[in-house]
Amino acid sequence: MNSIETARWLSERDNFLIITHRRPDGDTLGCAAGLVQGLKEAGKTAFILFNSEATARYLPYVQKHWAPDGYKPSYIIAVDIASPGLFPGNWQSDGSDIALCIDHHPSNTGYAQATCLDIEKASCGEIIYEILSALSGRISAITAAALYVAVSTDTGCFAYSNTNAGAHHVAGALVDAGAPIGEINKAIFRTKAKSRILIEAMIITGMEFYYDGAVAIATITCDMMKNAGASENEMDDIAAISNSIEGVIAGITIRELTGPGDCKVSIRTTPLVNANLLASKFGGGGHVTASGFSLNASAEEIKKLLLDALGDIFPLKA
Repeated sequence: MNSIETARWLSERDNFLIITHRRPDGDTLGCAAGLVQGLKEAGKTAFILFNSEATARYLPYVQKHWAPDGYKPSYIIAVDIASPGLFPGNWQSDGSDIALCIDHHPSNTGYAQATCLDIEKASCGEIIYEILSALSGRISAITAAALYVAVSTDTGCFAYSNTNAGAHHVAGALVDAGAPIGEINKAIFRTKAKSRILIEAMIITGMEFYYDGAVAIATITCDMMKNAGASENEMDDIAAISNSIEGVIAGITIRELTGPGDCKVSIRTTPLVNANLLASKFGGGGHVTASGFSLNASAEEIKKLLLDALGDIFPLKA
């Protein structure tokens, strides 16, 4: 379905529950908050499934919309979730119970009963904006703020290569609708905790380079997190560090989650390297320049696997 068809679908139904993906970012949470707010303003009943991994940075947008105990929705909607493997821990299914998926990932598996997918969009937030505009004809300032969080975070404050004219157009419309962009930009992009600075210093010190400096690999261990006093709240966009170095076209961040054998891998690249293709070799996916996967292996084992896979791309020796 396109955005107009999705708006019509929503207008004909009621009692929604919105789910966000595990280790949620600003796009999935901003989309959920914006969609729920917009649906409520249209006279619908809608809530967000509680996500225990939502960080403090985004809680002001979503926590007022958490579903109350005992809420029984008629329709489940997934936002910014490419596959059932990304569902949060409190919603495990094969995806067939999802009435509607709204997404922008090329790797979307089509698991839902109905899908609104637009892979040309830099963020899922842009799709939600189009849907709500078609549904009610207007966007409130509260909705605009949540959707600006979605659009701005998935474009790296409009600095990533996925940023296009459409993203700027939607951002402009959200500003016109009353989104407080100065306040949002400072809170999300220009404010860091001391523990975040410490963990960044450790990452940079331990960075490893391969293929004549074209590949940078950063490892974040549980011990590093403990020593820096860092929590999940300080880890937003940590994967961007390795790809911000001059000459690097593939930045990889390997992060231990619960221990040495439980790792999350984030891949950030320039358009010269297909991050989605690389991640798909390990059961993951995402976008051409930003993808990831999880693997039950040590950081050293994962590093070797990645370097072997990158050997198919780079003719130079590691």
